[in-house]
Amino acid sequence: MTTIDDNSGERGRASLVPDFRGKVRDIFDLGDRLVIVASDRISAYDSILPTPVPGKGAVLTSLSAAWTRWLADVPHHIVSTNVAEYPPPFNGFERELGGRSMLVRKAKRIDLECVVRGYLAGSGWKEYQASGAVCGIPLPSGLRQSDRLDEPIFTPSTKADTGHDVNVTIEEAGRIVGADTVREVERLSLEIYGRAREYAAGRGIVIADTKFEFGFIDGRVSLIDEVLTPDSSRFWLAGEYRPGISPPSLDKQFVRDYLDGIGWDHAPPAPPLPADVVKKTAERYRMALALLFPDIHIERRL
Repeated sequence: MTTIDDNSGERGRASLVPDFRGKVRDIFDLGDRLVIVASDRISAYDSILPTPVPGKGAVLTSLSAAWTRWLADVPHHIVSTNVAEYPPPFNGFERELGGRSMLVRKAKRIDLECVVRGYLAGSGWKEYQASGAVCGIPLPSGLRQSDRLDEPIFTPSTKADTGHDVNVTIEEAGRIVGADTVREVERLSLEIYGRAREYAAGRGIVIADTKFEFGFIDGRVSLIDEVLTPDSSRFWLAGEYRPGISPPSLDKQFVRDYLDGIGWDHAPPAPPLPADVVKKTAERYRMALALLFPDIHIERRL
């Protein structure tokens, strides 16, 4: 029986069994609503690692909720993050769910990953080196790795439940979800990214790129899933940013570097993580939250 992950070690009472267990999140289907729980699990190269990162789930939930409140005029799916307001039996699991869960309205998911790139990094940099374009969008010649783009670009990809997402052009995305829907998610994605990038810049963080997910709620395109977290975005510290190099990011980079360093071939099962890698990774996640929303504090379980 699957139980909600909890670092406290408390067991021995009735368990909550999710209807769906993803790489990071456990989802409970309540009909017209969902309870989404962000665990401390961490994945790399499409595998869930056996070692959790304490506090990671709370950081993801806190950031998503904080950004959603800040983007007050953008429709979204969150109903509450207060477990006491959840329906039974969830309000009896404050210890397990508190700080890392959301009660949300169920949406009809739009099957696209809505990626916005403001800087030339990651797979975008590799594609630019090969073709001078990113997802079919031509870019000026002579750009360096991590260069800021003159204007952010919208580069959607397919939304795959298993395997890898595949980059698609705007036209291809339109054939998948409809041209009007693509225009609306492109507009929202670029608008949200632009606002968030300006906000983060004033707090010492560069948002190099990010991805959003949207769905229809009462006929309106609405933000769903996580919003502007280290798992969905590439955050750089402004003081570490230099064009021409790949700055360290505030996410699971320590995990990827460790796995690459030990020569893991990316075939399951994934190896466990040493304590120092876990500690450094947890610190990077918490740093993102502390800089972006310093008034939010989560319980420290390191």
